[in-house]
Amino acid sequence: MSHLLHVDSSLGTESVSRRLTAYFAEEWRNQHPGGYVHRDVAAQPIPHITEPVHKALTYPGTDNGQSAQERDLTEAITREVVEASTIVLGVPMHNFTVPSTLKAWLDRLVHPAHMAVPSPLGGKKVVAVLSRGGSYAPGTPREAFDYQQTYLKAILEAIGLGEDLTFVTAELTMATVAPQMAQFKPLAEASMANAYETLEKLAQ
Repeated sequence: MSHLLHVDSSLGTESVSRRLTAYFAEEWRNQHPGGYVHRDVAAQPIPHITEPVHKALTYPGTDNGQSAQERDLTEAITREVVEASTIVLGVPMHNFTVPSTLKAWLDRLVHPAHMAVPSPLGGKKVVAVLSRGGSYAPGTPREAFDYQQTYLKAILEAIGLGEDLTFVTAELTMATVAPQMAQFKPLAEASMANAYETLEKLAQ
C-alpha cells in the first residue's frame, strides 16, 4: 500500500518550503489512497544525539546507557521511514545548508546498519523540496556556497534514499520582501511556478 512520509523543517508556518510540501502532499494523497504521516521537526524538534544514543546506533545490542525515551524516539523515526513508499522533505536553506532540526532527524537514521548495501531504507521515492532566499544555481556567483543540496544528496545516498531522489528548488524567495532584490521578482515567480508544476507531476 502507498504510504507518504511528509517532513517539514522550516521555522515559518507560511514558509515557501511548507507551502510546496503541503501542495505535493495534497496532490499525492488525491492520487494514492493510503497511509500518511507528517513529522514537523521545527514545531517538535528532535533532540540532538547524545553519547548513549550514538553508541546505541553504532553498536546495537550493547549496554549503552540509552534511555527508553531516546530509544523509542529513534525507533519511531526509523519506522516512519521504513513504512513510507514516498518521502517528501521540506528543506529551507539556513546559512548555506540544511536546518539543524533536520540534521537532528537525519542523525537518527545515519548509522552503519542503514549504510549497508543494499540499505534497509532503500526502494523509496524521495522528493526534496528546497527553498533559498538567493540563487545558488550552476553558474551563479554563489554556486560554491550550496551546502544544502550537495549535503542532502550525499547523506541520503549513503543510507539508500538516493535511488529515486528528486530535488525541487524554489530560488530567490527573498525577492518579494527585500527591496534590493526587486529586480529578481520575475525570476523568483518563474522558479516558484516551475516548482509547483514539477511537484504536480511527481505526485502522480
